[in-house]
Order: sequence, then C-alpha cells, then structure tokens
Amino acid sequence: MVAALHLPSLPPLDELLESAHVVALPLATRFRGIEHREAMLLRGPAGWTEFSPFLEYDDAEASTWLAAAIDFGWHSTPAARRSEIRVNATVPAVAPDAVSDVLARFDGCRTVKVKVAESGGTLADDVARVRAVREAMGPLGRIRVDANGAWNLDEAEHAVHALAEFDLEYVEQPCGSLEELRELRRRIRYMGVPVAADESVRKAEDPLAVARSGAADLLVIKAQPLGGVHRALAIVAEAGLPVVVSSALDTSVGLAMGASLAAALPDLDYDCGLGTASLLAADVTTQPVRPEHGTIPVRRPAVDESALEFQAAPPDRRRWWRERLTRCHALLAVSQG
Repeated sequence: MVAALHLPSLPPLDELLESAHVVALPLATRFRGIEHREAMLLRGPAGWTEFSPFLEYDDAEASTWLAAAIDFGWHSTPAARRSEIRVNATVPAVAPDAVSDVLARFDGCRTVKVKVAESGGTLADDVARVRAVREAMGPLGRIRVDANGAWNLDEAEHAVHALAEFDLEYVEQPCGSLEELRELRRRIRYMGVPVAADESVRKAEDPLAVARSGAADLLVIKAQPLGGVHRALAIVAEAGLPVVVSSALDTSVGLAMGASLAAALPDLDYDCGLGTASLLAADVTTQPVRPEHGTIPVRRPAVDESALEFQAAPPDRRRWWRERLTRCHALLAVSQG
C-alpha cells in the first residue's frame, strides 16, 4: 500500500512565513483561463521550494502541495539516475495561426502536448489546432492531447476518432471518471491510442485506484499535487505503469522539484511535461529551467532576490497566500498527530 501523506518533521509555521515570498508571474500566452501565475516561494535548509496550488483548490487539497514544498525544501532529494530530462512543448488552446509562435519558445522539443476541450471551444477548433501542430512538427514529431477530463464518454470517443489522423502518442484524461476511462480504453484499443490519467491520480483520494481498475495505460505524475518527490516515487513504484512526469505551470523552482522526481525514476520512457517555464513571460531566476535542445537540466535554480521583489504580488494577494499557508500548515500538523 502506498505511503500515506507524511513528513519526517513539520517546520514551525513561523519558519515558513519568515522565508515566504509571493509572486505573480505574467504568462506569455493565456493558459487555464489565467494571465498571471501566483506562487509562494519558501526557503528551507535544502534550498528554495515552491507552494503553488491553484487558487480554486480548497485547503485540504492545497495542504498536499505544502507537504511537497516542505519535502523539497527541508529534506534531501533521492539519488538522481540522470542529469537531464527530455521534455515536451505545451500548446494552450490557441488559434492555429498562433501555434508556431508558441512552439518557438520550446527549443528542440520533439514532443508536443496540445490542450483540447477548452471551455467555449469546439472539436473543430481542437482538430485545427492539432493539425497546425502536426504541420509544424512534421511526421516524426510526437503529439499528445490533454482534455483535462472535459469530455463525456461518447464525446471522447468521437474526439479520438477525429484526431486519430494526427498519429496521437496518447490522449490524456479524456474523461473524468474511472468508469468512463476504462470503457473508453476498451472502445479505442483497436486504434492503438493509449489513455493517460492525470486528474484521476493527483486529485483522487486513492491515487492508485486508476492503475488497479485498468482505466489507463500510463500515469501523469506531478510532484506538488502528490505530496512531494518521495511520495510520488512510492506511488509510481506501486502502480506498475509507465509514467510521464509533468508540472502545474510552476515557476522554475517547482520545475526543479519535478525534475528531481523524473531524475530518480528507474524508467522514463516518455518526454516529460516540465518545459512549461517557456509559457511564462517572467520567472524567479535569471536562469529559468527552460528547454534547450529538448531537455532541461536536473538542478536547483538560484532564486534572484530582485526578481522576487519585482514580481511580488500585491499586498492583498500576499496576505491571502500567507493566510492560506497558515491554514494548510494547521491541517498538516493535525495529520502528523
């Protein structure tokens, strides 16, 4: 049974608050309906770390992200098996004529993840976007699509058929429930398009249920939502499925956490979704963790103090994040007994 959310030690709240910086980073392209990414940076004995659950997440879910931040900033990382990670480009739900500009930000990436099923969009929009990506990448490029669970079963089956001509590497979280994922996997098996699970892992009470139920061919793993590098490694070991390590639109600090996870895995057969610093118009370091020749290095970036000041969120947002951190810390304290 996978390890429960647990920290060897929980730093005092005052220690966390003393080092906390809240930033609001502008995006180069609108993503997930937002134009700025807010994040809290913390400095622990092991180095800088990140606490950045999305704003709509409740405290119970966000506290898992705080556990991950503490794991990375206050404890040693696992031994690395590789020094660099091959990553994919990410194309938000943009118009086809904007695809080439987005891809230009991802140096040397051979794989592209394309966002589909965006609210307000149509399947025709998705097909046009994926077609533009295929034309830009050529026949050897790898394309995966991510619906974030927005389709129902029949919509997903129809969409996979409509997108199949573009030779999909896999379809990520096409439906929301395990039952739908399992049935869709059965329906499209003859097409040779694998099904990947993301939200069914990171937002589930039992992150291993998707693997046990046969609802996915591979798992998308993110360090922050799963409680940290060590817990994510335990989940991967027990799941027994191939994985893609991805990010949640993190700063370069959060991406370094994801890279630490990817570096420690015994097997890493897929390009990882850790190149998303290229979607940011600003970062917290002078050396962002961006793709170069299709890879990112496994390293902890040096945080630039002037960037923390220049990109600081407004006072009311800093107060909101400090209050959130306080509540999440209290939840972790209760869970630690």
